[in-house]
Amino acid sequence: MRNLRNIGHGAYKPGQEQPLPSRSISASCWDVSRDEIILAHGPTQDFPRVELVRLVKDSSESSNLEARPVASWDAALRPDGEPDTIRSMHYFPDTLTTCVIMAGGDIITVTESEGDDYGGSEGEAHVEIVGTLEPSVAGARWSPDEELLIVATGDAKVLFMSRTFDVITSATMTEDDLKLSKHVSVGWGKKETQFQGRGAKAKALRDPTIPEKVDEGRLSSNDDGQRCSISWRGDGAYVAVNFFSQESGGRRVIRVYNRDGELDSVSEPVDGLEGSLSWRPEGNLMAGIQRFSGSGRVDVAFFERNGLRHGQFTLQIPQDQPEAAEDLALEWNSDSTVLAVIMRDRVQLYTMGNYHWYLKQELPLCAADYAQLAAAEQQSSQARAAESRWTLPWFSWHAEKPLLFAVAAPERAVWFEFILAIARGPMCGGMGDVAVVDGRTIKFTPFQTANVPPPMALYDIEVDYPVTDIAFSKDASQMAVLHQKGMHLFALEKQGPSGRRAAPKLLKTIPLDNFENKCQLQIAVSAPFQVQVLSLDDFQLQITGWDFNEELMLGEVGVGLQAVTLTSADETSVEDGTVVQDRQGNITRVSVETGETVLGKFPTLLPWATYTTYEDQFIAFGLSRNGHLYANSRQLVKNCTSFVVTDKHLIYTTSNHFVKFIHLTANVDELDVPLDDPETDERCRSIERGGRLVTAMPSRMSIVLQMPRGNLETIYPRAMVLAGIRQLVEQKEYGAAFATCRTQRVDMNLLYDHRPEQFLENVGLFLDQVKNAADIDLFLSTLKEEDVTQTMYRNTKAGVVTATTQPALTTAPKTSKINTICDAVLHSLKAKKNANLQNIITAHVCKNLPALSDGLQVVASLMEEDEALAERAVEHICFLVDINKLYDHALSLYNLELTLLVAQQSQRDPREYLPFIQSLHKMDPLRRQFTIDDHLSHHEKALTHLRLIANTYSEEVEAYIIKHQLYPSALALYRNEPISLRTITALYAAHLRSLSKFRDAGLAYESLGDYPAATECYLKAGTSSWRECLFTSSLDPSLSSDQRQEIASSLADALREAKDWAAVATIQAEHLSSLPSAISALCKGYLFADAFRLISLHSRPELLESHLDPGLLDAFSSSTEFLADCKSQLKAQVPRIAELRLKAAEDPLAFYEGENPFGQRTGGGAAGDIPDDISVAASSRVSTSASLFTRYTGKGSQVTGTVASNVSRATSKNRKREEKKRARGRKGTVYEEEYLVNSVRRLVERVEGSARQEVERLVCALVRRGMSERARAVEGLMMEVVEGCERAVGEVWPQQQGRQQQQQEGEAGGDGQQWEGADWRPTGGDAVLADSIEAMRRGVGKPVVKKFERLSLLGGR
Repeated sequence: MRNLRNIGHGAYKPGQEQPLPSRSISASCWDVSRDEIILAHGPTQDFPRVELVRLVKDSSESSNLEARPVASWDAALRPDGEPDTIRSMHYFPDTLTTCVIMAGGDIITVTESEGDDYGGSEGEAHVEIVGTLEPSVAGARWSPDEELLIVATGDAKVLFMSRTFDVITSATMTEDDLKLSKHVSVGWGKKETQFQGRGAKAKALRDPTIPEKVDEGRLSSNDDGQRCSISWRGDGAYVAVNFFSQESGGRRVIRVYNRDGELDSVSEPVDGLEGSLSWRPEGNLMAGIQRFSGSGRVDVAFFERNGLRHGQFTLQIPQDQPEAAEDLALEWNSDSTVLAVIMRDRVQLYTMGNYHWYLKQELPLCAADYAQLAAAEQQSSQARAAESRWTLPWFSWHAEKPLLFAVAAPERAVWFEFILAIARGPMCGGMGDVAVVDGRTIKFTPFQTANVPPPMALYDIEVDYPVTDIAFSKDASQMAVLHQKGMHLFALEKQGPSGRRAAPKLLKTIPLDNFENKCQLQIAVSAPFQVQVLSLDDFQLQITGWDFNEELMLGEVGVGLQAVTLTSADETSVEDGTVVQDRQGNITRVSVETGETVLGKFPTLLPWATYTTYEDQFIAFGLSRNGHLYANSRQLVKNCTSFVVTDKHLIYTTSNHFVKFIHLTANVDELDVPLDDPETDERCRSIERGGRLVTAMPSRMSIVLQMPRGNLETIYPRAMVLAGIRQLVEQKEYGAAFATCRTQRVDMNLLYDHRPEQFLENVGLFLDQVKNAADIDLFLSTLKEEDVTQTMYRNTKAGVVTATTQPALTTAPKTSKINTICDAVLHSLKAKKNANLQNIITAHVCKNLPALSDGLQVVASLMEEDEALAERAVEHICFLVDINKLYDHALSLYNLELTLLVAQQSQRDPREYLPFIQSLHKMDPLRRQFTIDDHLSHHEKALTHLRLIANTYSEEVEAYIIKHQLYPSALALYRNEPISLRTITALYAAHLRSLSKFRDAGLAYESLGDYPAATECYLKAGTSSWRECLFTSSLDPSLSSDQRQEIASSLADALREAKDWAAVATIQAEHLSSLPSAISALCKGYLFADAFRLISLHSRPELLESHLDPGLLDAFSSSTEFLADCKSQLKAQVPRIAELRLKAAEDPLAFYEGENPFGQRTGGGAAGDIPDDISVAASSRVSTSASLFTRYTGKGSQVTGTVASNVSRATSKNRKREEKKRARGRKGTVYEEEYLVNSVRRLVERVEGSARQEVERLVCALVRRGMSERARAVEGLMMEVVEGCERAVGEVWPQQQGRQQQQQEGEAGGDGQQWEGADWRPTGGDAVLADSIEAMRRGVGKPVVKKFERLSLLGGR
C-alpha cells in the first residue's frame, strides 16, 4: 500500500562552473562516506580526456550540485580511432581511491590526498594506470565487500582479481559450460500443477514438466551481442555474468560463479534474453530482460541461482515514446525493495507486494538528450555503434541509503531520494481512503466501505501518464493526482443510504506540457479546488499554486524555503494552505493568500511527518529513518516503524511488534508513552511480526495493518474501542454504544460506570435506543458491583478523572449499583408491562440478591389477567433461574396455583409434587403455612405459625423448639409471656450446658435464680468468670463456709496457673484472709506498690521483712538472670547474622546451595566463576535462564519434559519436611539467618514490652526498701541490654526503610510477582525456601527501641 514519495533532489549540468563540454558525462559512482557523487566527463570526440569531478551540495541551494575537480588524464584511443569508454567506476572511501576501468583494458586508480577540503587545484590527486587487460574489457564489477573484482574480457574470459589487482583465478566461457546444468522444471506455479476441480481428471492433462514451447535462446532483435552485465549477490558469495559469444552456442547465457571462480550453474535457454542483469541483494532472484519480437512486449524475467526461470512481470512501456525502451538496464537497491529499470530518457522504479509488481515512479531525464538519440537512430550502423555508449544513462544506487540514487545522463546528472509513504485520506471525517500508485493506474480503496486486499482495489482509476504523487483534501472530498504531464482533480462522493464511497469522478485536468524542463515531485491540496506543486526546474526548487476552477497558475509561493516535503493542510486546522518542511526541519505553513507562517521545528529533517491541531495548539509528529518518533522537538520513542494521528490518539507500531496509542495533549511534554505491557494496558497491543499501519478509522474504531508480504489485517484495538464507546456514552448514543460493546466483547457495565448519573437520568432513552428485549436482558444479566472504569477499563489518559458510582451504592445490597439500575429500569418499564414483560422479570431476577419473590408476584398478578402471558412469563423466569430454587420460592409465597404452574415447567415427575400440593389444599391456612415453612426449612417462620395455631405454649411447640434448636427465636417470640419465657430459658440453659458453653449457661441459670447450677457453670468456665462464681456461691444457701473456701482456693490455683497475680492476691486477701500469700503473689507479678498498700491497709509491717523483702530478692535474681541471658544472646546472634550476610553477598550460590557447582569457591566479592546464564537475583522479574531456584527445581522457562519432572518432585511431604527445617533454623542451613533475625526481634520486643516495666517497678521497690546497690546493679544491667538492643536493631535492620519503600512499589506495580515468569512460582520444598527469602527481603518492620531513663536517686541521667 506504500508509494514512493520524493524527499531529496538535486541536479548538475556541465559548464555551469567548470569549462567542461556539454554532453560529456560518461560515468558516476557514490562516495558513501560523504554522500557525494564522483562524476566522470569524457572521453568523447570533442573531449579526448577523462575528467573526474566531485559533486557536492550547494550550501545556499541544496538542489544545486557544485562540481569540484578531482583529477584528469588523457584517454587512449581504440584501434578504430574512436575514444575509449568507461566500463566501471568505483570509489573506495577507506583509501580515498577511485578505480576506473576502461573498455580498452586500462585499469586506472585516482587517489586523493587525505584531508582534502575540496579547495585544492586540479592535479593534486595521484593518477596511476595499474595495468591493461587484453584485448578489451566487456564488463567489470567490484564485490559488495570491495575485496574482489571480476572482469569479463572481450575474448570470453572471466578474471577474478584482488584489491591489489592480482589475478586470483580465471575461467573461459565456452560451450562446454552449457553441459553443467541439466535443467528439469517440475512446473511449480504452472496452470497444469494447480487444482482444477474434480472434473479435471477427465480432461486431457499434459505433463507439466514438458513446457508448451521450448526456448532455444534466440537473440533479441535489439541485442547486438556486445553488452555484458555482471552482478554480485548481496553477500558476495556468488557472481553472475550475462555474456554472449558464438562459442556459447550463439545465445546469451547467464553464468554463476562462486567466490573461488568455480562455475556453479548456467541459465536455461530463453528467447529474447538481453544483456541486462541484476542480482537481488537478498539472493533469491536474478533479474534480466526478455523482449518478445513482434508484440512489443518486454518482460523482466527472474532466474534462480541454479539458472531456472522463476516468474516474470511485464514492463509498462511509455505510450508516448515506446522507442525509449529499446535499450534497458536493471539495478536493485541495497535492501531489495525497489527494482530500477533504466531507459534511454527515463527511469522506472518498481516494487513488489503480494506477488504483484507496481510501477511506483517514472522519472524523466533531459528531453534534449532523447532528441539527439532519436536523430542518431537515423544514422548508419557504424555511426550508431559509435553512439551506442550514450543510449543508457549511468545509474547507481547508494550502498547504505536504500532509496537514494544518482543518474548520470550525457547532458546532466541528477540525484533523487525517496521514502515509502502511504497516500491516505484524512482520519477524521474520512472513509479510510487509501490510494496506491501502479504506473498509470491508481488503485483506490476506501476501507470504511470495503476491505479489498492488494493487489486488488475497490476502484481502478486510469490516467494518461504514470502517477508521481497523490494528495487528499482535508475534508476528504477531493483527491489531487500529479504526473509529469499534468494534474487531475477527482471528486470523492458518497452514494446510497449507507453512505458508501462512490468511484472517484474526474473534475478537472490541468496539462503541464509547457513545463517540460521541470521535474514534478510532490503535490498537496491547499484549499478546495486549489493545489500546490513542488517541482525541480533545472537546478531550482519551486512551489507553485494552481487553481482548478480557473485552470491557471496562481504563482510561486514559499520562495527560498528549500522545501523537502509538501503536505496538505491537516483536517483539524481551520486555515488553508500547505505545510512545508525544509532540510533543517523547519515547519512552515504556505498559502497563496497569507504567505508564509512559521509553525515549529523538528530537531532534524524527518521524512515522515504529520501535522495536527489539538486544543488550538499545533503539533507536528515526525519519524526519522532510524525509527525515532518526535512530537515537535521531543523524542517519544526510538523503535517506531510507522504512525498515524487521529483526533484523539497518536498511533504507532514498534519494532517489538506492538501497536501503541498515545493520548493527545496540548502540551507535548505531557504525552504519556505506554510500556510494552499488552496484558494490562489498553494502549498496547501485540500485532503480527513486521506489521505497519496503513490507515485508522476512528468512526469504525479500527486500524488497518499491512504485513511484510503485502496482505492486510483490520483490527479493533481496545484503546480505540473504549474511546469510541466513551464518546458514544457522552453523546447519549446508547444504542450504538451497546452494539459496539456486544460486537467487541466489552463489559457492558461501562455503559453505566462511565457516566452513572447521566445513565440514571436517561434510562428511558437507553431502553428506546436498544429496543430489543433480548439485548436489554443481556445488559441486565451482565451487571456487577465492580466499577469497571476503576479496574479493567481504567481511563489511561492523564488528567482524566473517571466518574465513579456514589459511595452509598456499595454499602448495602438494597442500594447497590445492580439494584439501582434494575430499579431504574423497572420504573421506566412500569407503563410498558405487556411489551416489556420479559425485561421486567429479568430486572427482578438480576438484582443482588435476586428478587425472585417479586418476579413471581408479577407472574401471579398476570395469572389473574392473562393466562397466556403468565405462561410466557413463567417460561422466561424458569429459563433465568434454577427451577428447583424457583419452585421453593413459589411455594414460600403460599400460592399453590403459582407453585403448580412453576412445577409444570420443570422436569419433575408429577407424582413427586402433586400429592404434596393436594395435601396442602386440604389444610387450613395456618396449618398450610406451617407445613410449607417446615418443608422449606424456614423453621423460624414455621414456629410463628405454630404458635398461632396453638394460641399458647404447648408440648408441640416445645418439641419443635427442641428439635430445631430455635431457642433465641422462641425467647423473642414469647418474651411477653413470663411462664413460657422461663420454661424456654431453662431449656436453653440446659442446651448451652450440653454444648460446654458454661459462661452463657451460668448467665441463664443466674437469671432464673438457680444459683447452684450457675455456680457450677461459672466454676467450669475457668478464670474468665471467677468474680461471677464467687458471687453466685455466696447466694447459694446449700453451700457451707468451708465449701465456699474450697471454691475460692480452686479459683486461686487456676489464676495462679494463668499467672494472673493480681487476681490471685485479691482472692487470697479478701476471700481467704491470707495476707502473706497475697503479698507473695503481688511480688511474683512485680506489683510491689500494691503489696506496700496492702501491708499498710492491714497494719502488718512485719510482713515487709518476712514476705516483701524475700519477694524483692527473688524478683531481683530472676531479672538479673534474664538480662544476662539477653546480653549473651545479642553478643552471639548479631555477629552471626552479619557473618551470614557477608557470605551470601560474596558467594550466593555457595550460600544457598552449600557449594559452588562451577568450580572453586569465590572470595573477596568476585563472581568470576559464576556462569553468565545464572541469575543471582532471586527477585528478578525479567529472566529467561536459570536462577537460584529454577536451576535445581527444573522449572525454568527453557526446561521441560521428563528430565525437568525428575529433578524435583513438588510434593506436600518434602514441603512439610522443609518447613520443619525452617522452623528449627539449624546452624549452617539457608534458614539460619531468618531464624536468628526473628529471635533478635522477639528479644527486643520482650525487652521493650514487659521487661522494661518490670525492671522499673523493681528498681523503685528496691530503693524504697533501702537496697540501692541492688537497684543500681539491675538498672545498669538493663541499660546495657537496651543499648545492645539499639545496636542490634541498627545492624540487623540497616535498610528497613528502603526495603519497605521497594515493597510498596513492587506491590503497586506487579502484585508481588517477583519470580522469573509471571506464570510460575516454586512449589514443594523449594517454595519454603522461596518464602523464606521473600520474607527476609520484605521484612516485617524494624522494632522500635525507646531510650531507658535511669532513676535520678541512683545518680542516673
